Amino acid sequence: MSLPNCPKCNSEYAYEDGELLICPECSHEWKDGEQVSDEQIIIKDSVGNVLTDGDTVTVIKDLKIKGSSSVVKVGTKAKNIRLLTDASDGHDIDCKVDGFGAMKLKSEFVKKA
Repeated sequence: MSLPNCPKCNSEYAYEDGELLICPECSHEWKDGEQVSDEQIIIKDSVGNVLTDGDTVTVIKDLKIKGSSSVVKVGTKAKNIRLLTDASDGHDIDCKVDGFGAMKLKSEFVKKA
């Protein structure tokens, strides 16, 4: 009996663990015959606007940069954002901030420009 490929990453290395099938590559767990939902994670800014990759956002609060004495001031723009749907620490935006370079931000501290 051959096992089905992983429905998330299409890996052929899935294995059985009790009733579950597990993918060692992406750590997805599912039951045989279960349909995968393609629900998208929607990330919104501080006022409820839906954010998408490539948007420009503005910082709405002075943000201290960890490990530095610098502060990202209110009104600073972050261009060409990239959304991170698997951010476990809450920093769900990857972007370049003018004057600071690449960093990750929380969507609750930005608004769509």
